[in-house]
Amino acid sequence: MALHLTIIAVGKKGAGPLADLQHLYSERITWPLTIREVEEKRPSPTAVERVQREGNLLLQAIPKGAIVVAVDGRGTEISSEEFAQRLGKWRDSSVAEVIFLIGGADGLADNVRAKANYVMSLGAMTWPHLLARGMLLEQIYRAQTILAGHPYHRA
Repeated sequence: MALHLTIIAVGKKGAGPLADLQHLYSERITWPLTIREVEEKRPSPTAVERVQREGNLLLQAIPKGAIVVAVDGRGTEISSEEFAQRLGKWRDSSVAEVIFLIGGADGLADNVRAKANYVMSLGAMTWPHLLARGMLLEQIYRAQTILAGHPYHRA
């Protein structure tokens, strides 16, 4: 059984360079991969309420039994090698699915981070949520190449 990866992200990718980046890396990943987008269309009076509504959409989209990874600036920073080791461990432990959650422009709600098995950061800087998708996909591809012993990581 192959490890299935799912990215559940707030917002629509649209067209343009960020969509092209997402497509570039998603096509390179050989593990089964699904990208789901959720969007809160109701107007919210505050950013806090919007983040909570988006969080509820993310939580509703998580299948039972999946490992949940929240991608959040308040998470743990890890190296590409550590990320590869983590994915490899899940793969080798017969984990069926790993879900990556990416919030909207204002980040993830506290209850989303609390639901996660692991909270990871893409670095100390703040990144646009659409760019975070491309960065996560590149790191998944890089992890795949590290685990395969491919020279991409060191090229």
